Amino acid sequence: MIKATFHKYILNFKQPSGTSRGVLRTKETYFLMLSDDGKQGIGECGLFRGLSVDDSLDYEEKLQWVCDNINKGLNFLLGELVDFPSIQFGLEQAFLSLKSKDQFLLFPSNFTSGKDSISINGLIWMGDRDFMKSQIKQKIKEGFSCIKMKIGAIDFEEEINLLKYIRNEFSSKDIELRVDANGAFHPSTALGKLSRLSEFDLHSIEQPIKQGQWQEMAFLCEKTPLPIALDEELIGVFSVTKKQDLLQTIQPQYIILKPSLVGGFKGSSEWIQLAEQQSIGWWITSALESNVGLNAIAQWTYTLQSKMPQGLGTGGLFTNNFESPLEVQNGCLQYSTTKKWSFNLNQN
Repeated sequence: MIKATFHKYILNFKQPSGTSRGVLRTKETYFLMLSDDGKQGIGECGLFRGLSVDDSLDYEEKLQWVCDNINKGLNFLLGELVDFPSIQFGLEQAFLSLKSKDQFLLFPSNFTSGKDSISINGLIWMGDRDFMKSQIKQKIKEGFSCIKMKIGAIDFEEEINLLKYIRNEFSSKDIELRVDANGAFHPSTALGKLSRLSEFDLHSIEQPIKQGQWQEMAFLCEKTPLPIALDEELIGVFSVTKKQDLLQTIQPQYIILKPSLVGGFKGSSEWIQLAEQQSIGWWITSALESNVGLNAIAQWTYTLQSKMPQGLGTGGLFTNNFESPLEVQNGCLQYSTTKKWSFNLNQN
């Protein structure tokens, strides 16, 4: 008989991290712990307050229901948790972990054996011009060839000047530039801003306008001078039929998949399959999970063998993250063969 418990954990940012939705100082998350005949399993339910569709008052109540019904099996539980994608993802991890010889080794590969790495983007958080400029310099110094810059919170002209600064120093052959607006633009002015941004040979822009405006987003994707990637747009879209409708209606150039927000490996895989049927590109991104969730996402992402830089560089953002084999070197995420896990919930 499997026994299950859940534990809340608050991750503390090393420094306040700005987005167009506000400044983040802490990140709440939950761990689902399974035990069966002396074996242990662990999964992270990466709730994201203010963004997750399952940010609800009964979240802990639902976690308790999962613990009470854990022996009904993974498939049954996933079917009952459609409205709780972060719990679905935690369950997928926990059951894989329980079956594994090593509870943190979910997808053995050349990545987990230290023979290969995953190319990732360096993330530039919002702030004043000098703060963002210093981050850009640091990421380039650290060997990143792809940088993702959060935009939409400070003056647009200041952001244009930052992009100009990067492009004056580095061509698109040297540095791939992505920007993420987190829905900050108004539909009436978005196309004009996309036109300005396209002057800097950007790879793509994430979510230029708020999600839920399918016709407006479809217009932008048709007329845009630079590729658009859907991110928040995918949150809360559960059925295969609705996923298909969204992609056929909007016809984006890319979609971005955060397993904690779209129903884990299963939900993400559905999106990938539908996107590829329409020749829509994709990449995987973490959603401020601890190293436990990031580890699961990274191991799974490697199995997909995408050549694009992925969004998996968030492990170093917190003061009280768990020690793990994950490390960032020269713009890549690697799995060290010498570093060990140290998972201790008491360091909260």
